[in-house]
Amino acid sequence: MLGSTLPVGADTPTLPSGPSEIIDLWPHGAPGMPMVPPAEDMPERSTNPALHDRALMHIARPRMAVFRPARPNGGAVLVFPGGSYRYVVVDKEGYELGAWLAARGVTAFVVFYRLPGDGWAAGPDVALSDAQRAMRLVCQRAGEFGIDPNRIGAMGFSAGGHLCADLVTRFDAQTYAARDAADALSARPALAALLYPVISMAPPIAHAGSREQLIGASATRALEDAHSPHLHVGKDTPPCFLCAAEDDSAVPVANSLLFHAALKAANVRAEMHLFAEGGHGFGLRGVVGKPAAIWPALFLAWARSQQFF
Repeated sequence: MLGSTLPVGADTPTLPSGPSEIIDLWPHGAPGMPMVPPAEDMPERSTNPALHDRALMHIARPRMAVFRPARPNGGAVLVFPGGSYRYVVVDKEGYELGAWLAARGVTAFVVFYRLPGDGWAAGPDVALSDAQRAMRLVCQRAGEFGIDPNRIGAMGFSAGGHLCADLVTRFDAQTYAARDAADALSARPALAALLYPVISMAPPIAHAGSREQLIGASATRALEDAHSPHLHVGKDTPPCFLCAAEDDSAVPVANSLLFHAALKAANVRAEMHLFAEGGHGFGLRGVVGKPAAIWPALFLAWARSQQFF
């Protein structure tokens, strides 16, 4: 079956409870497998037994965790958690967002994408290949999930924000050979939300860890430019919502400013919110009691203004 659906936990480390199903992006195996396949691992980083903070590493089987709402409103969002391109955060930027969206009628797909440091043939484009494939599969299966194929958005956090920005600016780049009918469909999201995103690959603005994993510490200027999404914004880039904290000590807020400026220069609809306090990686749980706690409501209001929800 195209994009085969597997029970949660089948042939993979057990994922936290929450999603109704897991969908393989590449049912017959991901393209460009390294000679030594990555060995998946999912360490628990939380010291609080009541609060999970898992990280999925060395992803060999890229997939989506599906969160179905009780009453779908026709909208869908692909969620790309962060992790510096070293791992993919499972809980605070993944499952928690999936459950939050589903509670509001939005079908959510949390994407566990491959990582460039694991030796895949696509190199720096390997995560983008998975993002494109995920968009196309969700579009193809829209009827099954009660989704309007014209209302599929994307949301990314930190390095996942870079991947999301890469998707909205290079959705039509040929990063893999077509496998089936899904690959004839557009991978362009209807809109995107970028939360404290990594954008530029050029120092000193670049997040050093993400840059090293994606293009290497000694990357050329040409390689930096090729993977800096603000340099690829065009008239077909979909509307974007941006949110970051000015006290982010990990990913400089200049990344969000660069992307917003590029969107405005290209006359792409955009909205940006900057908070004085919030730090990095706040997701939903990290903004409790802070001014940044309003970001989810701001995103929903903006999405409604785009006739998305």
